[in-house]
Amino acid sequence: MQKNITYRQQDIIENITQALQYISYYHSADFIKAISAAHEREKNIPAKNALAQVLISSKMSATGKRPICQDTGIVNVFVEVGMNVSWDADMSLEDMINEGVRRAYTFENNPLRASVVSDPLFSRKNTKDNTPAVIYTSIVPGNRLSFTIAAKGAGSENKAKFTILNPNESLEEWVLKTIPTMGAGWCPPGIIGIGVGGTADKAMLMAKHSLMEPIDIDEIKAKKDPSDIEKMRINLYEKINGLGIGAQGLGGSTTVLDVKIEDYPTHAASLPVAMIANCTATRHVHFTIDENGDSTLPEVDMSLYPEIEMDVSSFKKVNLDGLTRESMNDWQIGQTLLISGTIITGRDAAHKRLKDIIESNGELPANVDFKNKFIYYVGPVDAVGDEVIGPAGPTTSTRMDKYSEMMFEKLGIMGMIGKAERGQNTVDAIKKHKGTYLIAVGGAAYLISKAIKSARVLAFDDLGMEAIHEFTVKDMPVTVAVDNEGQNIHDVFQNIEIKALKV
Repeated sequence: MQKNITYRQQDIIENITQALQYISYYHSADFIKAISAAHEREKNIPAKNALAQVLISSKMSATGKRPICQDTGIVNVFVEVGMNVSWDADMSLEDMINEGVRRAYTFENNPLRASVVSDPLFSRKNTKDNTPAVIYTSIVPGNRLSFTIAAKGAGSENKAKFTILNPNESLEEWVLKTIPTMGAGWCPPGIIGIGVGGTADKAMLMAKHSLMEPIDIDEIKAKKDPSDIEKMRINLYEKINGLGIGAQGLGGSTTVLDVKIEDYPTHAASLPVAMIANCTATRHVHFTIDENGDSTLPEVDMSLYPEIEMDVSSFKKVNLDGLTRESMNDWQIGQTLLISGTIITGRDAAHKRLKDIIESNGELPANVDFKNKFIYYVGPVDAVGDEVIGPAGPTTSTRMDKYSEMMFEKLGIMGMIGKAERGQNTVDAIKKHKGTYLIAVGGAAYLISKAIKSARVLAFDDLGMEAIHEFTVKDMPVTVAVDNEGQNIHDVFQNIEIKALKV
């Protein structure tokens, strides 16, 4: 029998804090290798540009120790507690973990965005420190205390899917039909996790847990005698990438970097299937606390990053100040622009408040003027040191679709900047008002923040990261996704012919 180990409260808190800070700015080695390989083989120019921005921004985050993505996630913790463990603590294990989360997200040198709201149905008040975490505890033999920690962004989490198939139905067919319905809001390329069997809750848990495993699809493909599940992984990996969705939904050869599958015995009449994605800001780490209260996180090898510089010579420079709708006539979908000038920000809560003001015939805040401006869907991380703003990548634009006509008709916007596809009502509004929809790269938040030269809060300061800001930007890279004639680069999601894919 292994000896009993006593774990101290402070050690657990400190290790949780350290791990969350670590994953906020370091991509794992397997991810860097996979993204680099995807960039190397990509032939689609908009997608290749997007992958380059992800790699450049990732390296900048690792060097500057600032978040990879402005959505620093909701914390997921899988903890294994040995049966021969004792505690020197006056807090519960859950409370220790949450104290580590609180300290990580309020760390002075690298504060992380607080995104968790309490009372999810009504007040949705921000907890200010990203607590509580979502915690899963397993009791195991021995004396170890091991953690797998992830910070899961909402863009990918919101695309989670679940079904219960009949036992004789095809899992592969369901996956291939479902992936296009997820759009680009999950910021591909990333990892698809699938849980099969058990019950509904067990399948979802397995799908989430599978995302914590290393990217190893190339090793699986090289095996002489792969298992049935490994053969399914390979088949899904190849067929999902064959859909042509690509990086940020811009087309191309890489939509997924790996497909993971975990299974569990289930009822004879049932086949529960869950699917969850990890995005280009995939953040997770595994560590074990030793008897001295220490843990070792993976060393970071900066040489893994390829030497990449974006060739901006072909990018069109645009001054947003004084821009007319007519001057956007020659913008083409898939074209990369470098925009400079003034943009106004706004997300879900700000749009809702603007709608309430307009419908009550109230007055907008005196200094908020959207007329002939682009609105940027972003909730930035707070600035530190001499930063103008912290990482400030786009949020999923689809959530703002119901406000599009209002923003054009009532507030006079010129266009929008965000990520992922838009609904048909928004595409119609863009065409009607001769606007444009531009996408910034999800997963390139730190790179984007360096293009922001000034920032100030204009209104709704009580909304925190969802307040309305005014940004002055210089050469911020964006891609034309919907032009002023309503042509849409994301029509790939409507045009994929699933029936042509042989499962």
